[in-house]
Amino acid sequence: MTLRIAMIAPFGIRPKGTLSQRMLPLAQALVRRGHQVSIVAPPVQNPEDAGTLAVYDGVPVLHLPLPRLPGPAAIAEQSLALRNAALWDAPDLLHLFKPKGFGGLAALLPRRVPLVVDSDDWEGWGGWNELLPYPYPAKMLFAWQEHHLPRRAQAVTVASRTLESLVWSYGVQPERVVYLPNGIAPAGDPPTLLANVAPPTLLLYTRFWEFAVPDLLAALVVIHQRRPDVRLLVIGKGERAEEQALLSRAQRAGIATMIDYQGWVQPAQIPALLAQAQIALVPLDDTLINRARCSAKLIELMAAGLAVIVGDVGQSREYIRDGENGLLIAPHNPGALAVAALRLLDDPALTQRLRRAARHTNHDWNWDRLAPLAERAYQIAV
Repeated sequence: MTLRIAMIAPFGIRPKGTLSQRMLPLAQALVRRGHQVSIVAPPVQNPEDAGTLAVYDGVPVLHLPLPRLPGPAAIAEQSLALRNAALWDAPDLLHLFKPKGFGGLAALLPRRVPLVVDSDDWEGWGGWNELLPYPYPAKMLFAWQEHHLPRRAQAVTVASRTLESLVWSYGVQPERVVYLPNGIAPAGDPPTLLANVAPPTLLLYTRFWEFAVPDLLAALVVIHQRRPDVRLLVIGKGERAEEQALLSRAQRAGIATMIDYQGWVQPAQIPALLAQAQIALVPLDDTLINRARCSAKLIELMAAGLAVIVGDVGQSREYIRDGENGLLIAPHNPGALAVAALRLLDDPALTQRLRRAARHTNHDWNWDRLAPLAERAYQIAV
């Protein structure tokens, strides 16, 4: 069954990853399977893209113009514009990504096509509501949308097993909920894995809220004492300037020279940076948001051929077979992180074996293999 699918984004194609790492590659995979897919996005966080239309491998992505009305009227204007743009080409169904914000309001407006809601993170209390400085009324709205919209949808896609259980708990029938984890766009030839690179390089690719900075620093001190030749390459920026806390603590601990902090970089620059490292650190605390999320970064690291050390939380075991394609460690445990990193640094053969196995992520978890799961949700909805 060939469908016309309109996807509604929570924000623009940059700087965050929901559109570029989940919506767009899924849409492109669906196009390769014969469907017609378009994406409409509010220009949240990227007003410079407002009013633009670009086509990415057969998928048009429209960023709406900025609202003309002031204050609360702008919310209504943007939500209505999203709904109208999504319905412009008479789609067979709407697929809303993230049950929150303008997109969530657009999905509440009258329509005559089925709705599929996608949940890829925990947005309410215990999730992004507590990580980001939203105004309190917005937090109340997002928490309500997260619970209410899945119940209004004809089908729900979820990125993690935890989200699957949570959506069931809202009263959504299990047969209307489809598990759709994150994947990676199909790639060409796998990267060349260089061994015995100097200096040995660990990678931390993060937004910093996934773990406690003091725990990471404690692990780095132990690693530096045992292996002063090791460099830590850091990509990413915290929501609350956590990167500055890491750098200042590292300075006081005497390990500042170990850290090469790159900050937030453009997506096109990331592959070259990943290629500089052999081992990736993915520490995770056991929190609701870490259990609920499905890390696209983890899959990206594995597909790049990095040996990953991952906190054993939530979705980690979906991707990591401990000792086969990565190492799992206890959450909130700096000692375990240090021991695992030193184990790989001292055993290049093990590191290379894990790197080779991790590259198969390109095959096992690519969007062409996952797209039929979305089709299952669409069949339920229509």
